[in-house]
Amino acid sequence: MTEVIHLNCVRIVTPVHDNVCGHCLLIKEQGKLVLIDTGIGWLDTQYPAERIGQQLIDAVGYRLDEMITALKQIEDLGLNPAQVTDCIISHLDNDHTGGLADFPGAVVHLGLEELENYQSGNTRYLHTPLAQGPLLKTYGKTGYTWFGLEARKVDTAIKTEIYLIPLFGHTSGHCGIALKVNGKWLLYVADAYYLRAELSDSDHPIQELARARADNDELRIASLDQIRNLIAAQPDIIVFGYHDIEEFRIYVN
Repeated sequence: MTEVIHLNCVRIVTPVHDNVCGHCLLIKEQGKLVLIDTGIGWLDTQYPAERIGQQLIDAVGYRLDEMITALKQIEDLGLNPAQVTDCIISHLDNDHTGGLADFPGAVVHLGLEELENYQSGNTRYLHTPLAQGPLLKTYGKTGYTWFGLEARKVDTAIKTEIYLIPLFGHTSGHCGIALKVNGKWLLYVADAYYLRAELSDSDHPIQELARARADNDELRIASLDQIRNLIAAQPDIIVFGYHDIEEFRIYVN
């Protein structure tokens, strides 16, 4: 049986929100582990100035704690971090990828457009998360669809059915990740929204930050519409994002 474990691997404190999370997934299947996004890494907490930079730490509001890193949480579960065979990445912002350095043997999966955006010199990205030179597998556009959305099947070491779902806008190659676990579909939409309230309130104050952080705001808005339409048409699909702490608590309480 496949098990999905919800992990909070980030804490951010801002003047508006005092507990912004980083909602990662750990998939456990037949002695293998797969991470969906990695959060801030253990190495980041040990060498923050070198790996992140104090200016960015202060600007974002990171509260670095080695005990909430994916590495430490996996160990606390009594599991071996060396069993992480694959890391599936929604996009390459550092709060989603800092932990990659903690799993040097894992294959890293991401959308082709996201790697191209990273390699283009886009200044939003730090280079430390990929500095260790992991094996990268990229996925370009396909003719396959998943409930009407473009989908790219991810080839991992486990049998669980997993797809990258392009939800561009936040970054030029940003993807959600769909997976089927024990007969139930989940869609992790990463930073397609910061707070679930964005789906019902187009004037929510968080929209200002979302616009400011978007590589392409028109595509970001289109991606939000895709998520809204999917939820309306397929209410049985479990949909959640990365930063909403109230949403995260639904899955751990």
